Amino acid sequence: MAAPRGLRLDQPPTMVPTGGQVKRALLVGIDAYDHSPALTGCVNDVEALRPLLARNVDDSPNFECRTLVGPPDRVTRPTVLTALAGLCAPGADVALFYFAGHGRSGGEDVTLVTTEGTEHAWGVGFAEVMGLVMGSPVPEIHVILDCCFSGAAGAVPQLGSAAATLRSGVAILTASRPDQVSTETSGRGRFSVMLCGGLDGGAADVLGQVTAAGLYAYLTESFGAFDARPMLKANIDRLRAIRTCRPWVDPAELRRLPTLFETEDAPLRLDPGYEPTSGLAIPEKEHDFALLQRCRDARLVEPVDEEHLYYVAMHSGTCRLTPLGRHYWRMARSGRV
Repeated sequence: MAAPRGLRLDQPPTMVPTGGQVKRALLVGIDAYDHSPALTGCVNDVEALRPLLARNVDDSPNFECRTLVGPPDRVTRPTVLTALAGLCAPGADVALFYFAGHGRSGGEDVTLVTTEGTEHAWGVGFAEVMGLVMGSPVPEIHVILDCCFSGAAGAVPQLGSAAATLRSGVAILTASRPDQVSTETSGRGRFSVMLCGGLDGGAADVLGQVTAAGLYAYLTESFGAFDARPMLKANIDRLRAIRTCRPWVDPAELRRLPTLFETEDAPLRLDPGYEPTSGLAIPEKEHDFALLQRCRDARLVEPVDEEHLYYVAMHSGTCRLTPLGRHYWRMARSGRV
């Protein structure tokens, strides 16, 4: 039976990422509470999420992660606030805060319940989190909340009287709307299980980039109309990768699209020389055909009047770029990939 994550009432650091960016992540998971029902999946969620954020699929360093989990530790309000201050301090290019635990609804705010939390002092109000985020010099900050009523996070009243929107570079992804509970089952949070699936490649684009928008699209498709619905609030001017996975098509190969297709709308005629099993294969054409097959798998290329590219080649037919393929053709032509 699914249990709600809400109430109505340090490991060694990873290597600093390469590529000129310093990326920090603070992951908090709390199962044990002094005055609230115990949960069973929050620590498990942090343990599953940490390796996905710490390393990209090619094992290159990504986020330097710090975790606060209880048990074994007592994750108290001062502990969380101190860690958040460090996360938002100068010196990083990207910061990410993840919280799994009880969330308590309170008017237009949601409180992240800490181990010692009790009535009138449940933990850390998200307004306090936003105070640190809004004042942080870190250019890009992601907040991911897997707790009940998490959709209330980032509401306008929390931003202060002088601010009507999130500052540039901030994205908040939540497990539920302000009036919904988030659930866990089989020792994991349902939202966090899907989040990990998205980071593991499910939300990756053709280039293998997992962004906040890609994660949100993946997560919304993972829950039905009667489930808690994820929410995304963001003020971002570009979609930077949270994690890099294996690309569907290597960027070097994408750059070849303008050499294969004269224009984005021009069909490409094939012949048996492209098909390795035809007995008439030509090595250069075989090489192009392998790329076309990968592009077909990535929904960039489609056969015309045939079901498979094999028959296009054997019948000397044509293939063409899909709308997505035309998009990457233009990117390759303009030198943006």
